[in-house]
Amino acid sequence: MDRLIYTAMTGAKHVFMQQAGTANNLANASTVGYKAQEHRFRAVPVLGEGMPTRAFTVDASVADVFDQGPLMFTGNDLDVAVRGKGWIALQMPDGSEAYTRAGGLQVDVNGLLQTKSGITVMGDGGAINIPPDNNIAIGFDGTVSVISSFGAQNNTNILGRIKLVNPPEEDLVRSGDGLFRLRSGQPAPVDENVTVAPGTLEGSNVNVTDAMVNLISLSRQFEMQIKLLQTADANAQRADQLLSLNA
Repeated sequence: MDRLIYTAMTGAKHVFMQQAGTANNLANASTVGYKAQEHRFRAVPVLGEGMPTRAFTVDASVADVFDQGPLMFTGNDLDVAVRGKGWIALQMPDGSEAYTRAGGLQVDVNGLLQTKSGITVMGDGGAINIPPDNNIAIGFDGTVSVISSFGAQNNTNILGRIKLVNPPEEDLVRSGDGLFRLRSGQPAPVDENVTVAPGTLEGSNVNVTDAMVNLISLSRQFEMQIKLLQTADANAQRADQLLSLNA
C-alpha cells in the first residue's frame, strides 16, 4: 500500500510544481526576449534498508528552451534583436557579466546605453556612453554610431560596439533576475559571427496554445494523483475493517 502512496504523493507534488512553471511561461508570453522553461520528471528508487521496491517522482531538471522567438519590427533606433544564436552582454553592478536577448535599449540621464530595466550594456571597451543631442544608429554587427542633431549632420562618429557573445547553451544558467550567466562565472568571449537586427525586438518563444494544453493536462494529472491517494486511504480503511473482523 505504501508503494502507491510514495508514487502518488511525490507525483502530485511535482506536477503542482510543473503547473507553476507552465503558468510562469504563460505569464511571460508577451515578455521581450523571454525563454521558456520545461520541467522533466523521472522515477527514483528509495534508498535504505527495507525500501528496495519503493520509488518516488522527482523533478529531475528544469530545461531552458533556447529557440528563437518571433522578430517584431518596431522602427525604434534603440531596439535590436539578436539574429539566430547569440546574446547581448550586460555589465552588472557587481562587475560581473550577464546575458539577455531582450534588446529594448535606452539611454539613461548620464548617457549610458542600458536595458529597459536599467542594466548597462557591455561594449567592446566597457560601457557605451552616448553624448547628448545626437541621433543614434546601431549597425548589424552591434556598432553604435551617432550623428549630431545640429551643425554638420553628415559626420558619423562610432562610439563602440555592443558585446555580442555565443557561449554553449549547456553552459548557461538562468538566474533569479531572468538573465543568463555562465556556470563558471567567467565572461564569455566576443563572437564576431553574431549579428543583430536594428529596429526590431525578439518576442517570447512561449507557444501559448501548447502551454494552455499542457496546463490542462497537468491539472488532470494532479487530480489523478490525488484520487490515487484517496484510493490508497480507502483500501487501508477496508483492510483495517477486515483485520478487526478476523480478530
